[in-house]
Amino acid sequence: MPEPDFSVLGVRIERWTRSLTRAGQVVVRDGTLSLLRSDGALIDSAPLDAVTTGRPWFAGDGRLVARLNGTRYSLTVPEPGDGLLETLRGTHG
Repeated sequence: MPEPDFSVLGVRIERWTRSLTRAGQVVVRDGTLSLLRSDGALIDSAPLDAVTTGRPWFAGDGRLVARLNGTRYSLTVPEPGDGLLETLRGTHG
């Protein structure tokens, strides 16, 4: 498997009020964004140009909302300066 273009570990991934993982992974590889659980199982994936992102007004620096395939996910990164927010803001934020 080729190396990812971008990857962040330790991401909390939630769908609505349900936590899917506290130590997930967000991977960008070949123009596709993938959300993975801590055990590596796929939560969801979509082409980057189909992903929309935003930052909730009430959220801190490390929170981002991403919509993949019509499903809204809340992503909380362990370190806001890791580049994930900047990478995903380049989509349709």
